[in-house]
Amino acid sequence: MTMQPLAHAPRGLLAGVKAVLTDIDDTLTLHGRLPAEAFDALWKLRRAGIKVVPITGRPAGWCDLIARQWPVDGVVGENGAFYFRYDEAARKMHRVYAQSAGERRANSERLWDIARRVLAEFPGAAIASDQAYREIDVAIDFCEDVPPLPLAAAQQIAEAFHAEGAAAKVSSIHVNAWFGSHDKLTMSRRFLAEVLEIRLETDARAIAYCGDSPNDAPMYAAFPLGIGVANVRPFAKLMAHLPAYVTAGEGGHGFAEFVDAVLSARQGHA
Repeated sequence: MTMQPLAHAPRGLLAGVKAVLTDIDDTLTLHGRLPAEAFDALWKLRRAGIKVVPITGRPAGWCDLIARQWPVDGVVGENGAFYFRYDEAARKMHRVYAQSAGERRANSERLWDIARRVLAEFPGAAIASDQAYREIDVAIDFCEDVPPLPLAAAQQIAEAFHAEGAAAKVSSIHVNAWFGSHDKLTMSRRFLAEVLEIRLETDARAIAYCGDSPNDAPMYAAFPLGIGVANVRPFAKLMAHLPAYVTAGEGGHGFAEFVDAVLSARQGHA
């Protein structure tokens, strides 16, 4: 499969979008910042009645804030470990986890034993600075707040976790590792069904997924309208599944480009 420019996406397909799922780092953000046009694009989607759900590897602490303060319908965090949804009318946060509290505690102890060995084996890598706000996974920083390590080193870090029976995914900044069968796709599927009453089996073409890195590949396999922002290109050879379309802009600029294309297509089909 090859990635086509976003301009080649059928307008009818874009016009039919009912929900947008999106990665955050280097998809909504760019160089660690959230561009104004990307945040504005989220508001444009909300005003248009299109559901928006960030799907991220970022920690529970961040996801609590995002669910409360961003114009979104919920957030899937720590690579599918949970979803948070804030009920504005009831002023209540709903938190749904893939694992019980007991499972989370037991898995955490095993995971940290492996993480300490990984750090000793890969000089220059570090525990991610957002680790204090995580509930499930361990994030190894290979280029966010440390001098960048080669992408090959990040892959080797992931393989070290795999060798111990843990799941691990390489994002654009971290290697996220955890024990459990959950991932972005399993929890996204659950959120769509339980909260938005959207069935992936029948409504996949009405859902867009936006991303930028190898840990987004399973999502691209599931959603026909997979969108990669331009900075996905360097990762293409590492991904088993590619987005169907790619934007001209990078990060949040590319996301805003996609949103404008969706809204333009909807106006044309009104």
